[in-house]
Amino acid sequence: MIAAKFQTFLILLTVLAGTALVARRFNIAPAILLMLSGVGLAFVPGMPPVELPPELVLLMVLPPLIYSASVAMSWREFRNNLRPIVLLAVGAVIFTAALVAAATHYVIGLPWTIGFLLGAIVAPPDVVAPLAIARRLNIPRRLLVILEGEGLANDATALILYRFALAAIMVGHFSLPLAAGEFVLIVASEIAFGIGIGWLSLRFRKWSRDPQVELTLSLITPYVSYWLPEHLGGSGVIATVACGLYVSWNGPLLISASTRLQGIFFWDLIIYLIEGLLFLLTGFQMRALYEKSKAFPLDDIMIATAVVLTVIVIARFVWLYPAIYLPRILSKSLRKRDPSPPWQWPFVLAFTGVRGAVSLAAALALPFALPGGEAFPYRDLILFVAFGVIFVTLIGVGLTLPPVVRWLGVAEAGRNEHVAEHEAEIAARRQALEAALKSLDAMTEEKDVSDEVMRLLRARHEIRVNQLPDSLDPNHHDVSAAGTALTRDLIVAERKFIHDLLRDGQITDETRRRIERDLDLEEASLANREYRGVPL
Repeated sequence: MIAAKFQTFLILLTVLAGTALVARRFNIAPAILLMLSGVGLAFVPGMPPVELPPELVLLMVLPPLIYSASVAMSWREFRNNLRPIVLLAVGAVIFTAALVAAATHYVIGLPWTIGFLLGAIVAPPDVVAPLAIARRLNIPRRLLVILEGEGLANDATALILYRFALAAIMVGHFSLPLAAGEFVLIVASEIAFGIGIGWLSLRFRKWSRDPQVELTLSLITPYVSYWLPEHLGGSGVIATVACGLYVSWNGPLLISASTRLQGIFFWDLIIYLIEGLLFLLTGFQMRALYEKSKAFPLDDIMIATAVVLTVIVIARFVWLYPAIYLPRILSKSLRKRDPSPPWQWPFVLAFTGVRGAVSLAAALALPFALPGGEAFPYRDLILFVAFGVIFVTLIGVGLTLPPVVRWLGVAEAGRNEHVAEHEAEIAARRQALEAALKSLDAMTEEKDVSDEVMRLLRARHEIRVNQLPDSLDPNHHDVSAAGTALTRDLIVAERKFIHDLLRDGQITDETRRRIERDLDLEEASLANREYRGVPL
């Protein structure tokens, strides 16, 4: 049994790697191909069914995804865009859930409580899929920040609404004032708890000063910040986001360089595997749903899915434009401080409403029976609708967003923003080198440093200064790109020579590894200076 499960896991990894190669070859968002591959793989004869346990997503997969995204996000950008993020992560989710409840009640005839439950499940857009697609399209940085911030926080709103609606169905009554007060209490307490866990995590990591221990602590941190609030009746999401943002803002001066270098590759691999397997497993659920659909009226499934899809798409557009422009119409100071964006920006935000595995996990987590022993009402219908919404939004948005972005001309604004950001990066690097040079002069006066050491340090400093371009004109770009390519060729030649020395017995394997590490770091430094294909 264990061997069979491990074989299935290896098959999934193989499909994950193969799909990534195909996606890169044809320039298609990997998330789309992964989900389609999961659907196709589910119906392969002899392939064992692979279930997606809801606790796997909500308790095992969601914490590291949220934490890594929070750490990668800038606290300053999150704070500066807090108003649109909250309007989307809280306001849009509640608004969408309410509209879904009303539409399914009056069109399909679902009870209000079931409608709110379904609305809470399908209301929050995913954090993974839309960003994976949007980052490839050169859209402006602020839109990416808002999408990422919304994706981080909206799961918390949806999961809290989900718990309220589920409790109302199970016990038969609901109190709006009590639920509102509980919502505020959960948000405030989770923010405080998440900041506390972030503070403790950074202190423990600073004391350990061991990259392996620090990486282990970093892996534990999201689960500690998520599990306790979730166990006590909260969502766990807000605490994890607060923890990640705290670490992002305060970590650079407390985390060692060796840990940071190893942590980048470690977390990149972890998140790559989690996201890829999540999309595959989501597609895999088609087989189980197909088997259940044989005993369920297909017309009911199609009508319910179409109604819910129509509502969530319209609700996002209806909410976004007033949420963006109305505060500026009412507030002169806001209008002056933050002028209204062009209409194309809200359109992109509204269009990028992909639902993901959290919605499916919440649907799968529904109990099979009520406390009295009766079957949970409309459980299978909710499952079908949730999967249908995920499938259609992921495939639909993934395939249509690139031409929509080109049609709206948003990518041009993103490219202009990229050039300005790149110029600011060059200026920051130059200013940092100037500050280092001043520190070197001060050290010379305070310490007894030999002339030879000073010459070496100044030569290193001059080399780094000369690597920076004076401008972003095309001629300099071509020269810089050629220099980067030749540097890579030199590293390859040096690495081959070291390998020949090893084979001839002139150096040991340990010596070869130390030299290779220096070459690897230099090559990684070249990749780091290539900012979206524009070498520094």
